[in-house]
Amino acid sequence: MKQQELTATQERSLRRAINNDYLAEETGHIRRLARQAKLLPSQRREVEAQARDMIESVRKQKLRRGTLEAFMNEYDLSTEEGTVMMCMAEALLRIPDTATRDALIQDSLIRGNWQSHLGHSDSRLVDAATWALMLSGRVVQAAEGLNPLDSTLKRLLAKRGEPVIRESITQAMHVVGSHFVCGESIQQALNSVQASQDQGYAYSFDMLGEAALTAEDAQHYAAAYEGAIRALNRKGPYRDLHSAPGISVKLSALHPRFEPLQAERVRAELPDTLLQLAQLAKQANIGLTVDAEEADRLDLTLDVFASVYRDDSLAGWEGLGLAVQAYQKRAPAVIDWLNALARDRGRRIPT
Repeated sequence: MKQQELTATQERSLRRAINNDYLAEETGHIRRLARQAKLLPSQRREVEAQARDMIESVRKQKLRRGTLEAFMNEYDLSTEEGTVMMCMAEALLRIPDTATRDALIQDSLIRGNWQSHLGHSDSRLVDAATWALMLSGRVVQAAEGLNPLDSTLKRLLAKRGEPVIRESITQAMHVVGSHFVCGESIQQALNSVQASQDQGYAYSFDMLGEAALTAEDAQHYAAAYEGAIRALNRKGPYRDLHSAPGISVKLSALHPRFEPLQAERVRAELPDTLLQLAQLAKQANIGLTVDAEEADRLDLTLDVFASVYRDDSLAGWEGLGLAVQAYQKRAPAVIDWLNALARDRGRRIPT
């Protein structure tokens, strides 16, 4: 990529354009994007041909549908029950105490109309799970007095039913969650994807770090990211960045006060931590992506990213990337800014 100097005035203009689109009028914004996305007839035909080839190739493989696919087919996210199930799968794996798990399960089971899914799936396992969810929901409703049952039976259900329901649903959610989480450690994750990597697939690993609340939390997450990078390095050497695995990091996991009101402190302290991880990733010849944060942290994210990206120690390495939230109105302006930053340094930025 040809290097083109980015002046301070130009950068201010690009950043101002990002902020201006924060509350952009939606109809006009969409029309402008639609004009930019218009394809020539020849380009449209090429896209359609490639899409058709890909779909036909997948159909020819006649892949056997697995349990997760059967679950998602019956409980897709367009249904309330599908949303409830995905929320439980994500949340139950994180909740350490029994009382909170019970409260979540009770609330979730009461919300779902599980009976409407009974007998719809051609998977016996999915149908059995639907029976369990439906009956568990009725037990919870009875225990909470939402069904007219004898008070003695209600007390019995509340005392004996909750542990059974909790354990069975927690185990079921672990099965669902295991399809989205490769392992509890980077080594487990590497082992679980080894077969796919041998077939030429590349992975970007997310450590699922929560936002750091204390300096000790931030140090813990930074050490975890460092350990993951070193583990990926030991799996190398890699032919190039495109075939190598990568790692995603959250800035909110690396600093306990990653928020707009603490912007000055964050700009002074956080870049050094991110730079150390980027330098390790460069040595390992793998990619490192700064993950997306909440919308109100975008400005701060861009400040930290630019500070690290411009460091001379990363010259020649095209592995430092930034996840851009494509659904935001500011996304096109963010890409324009990233493009200008990349040209300023003469190297690409993965997005």
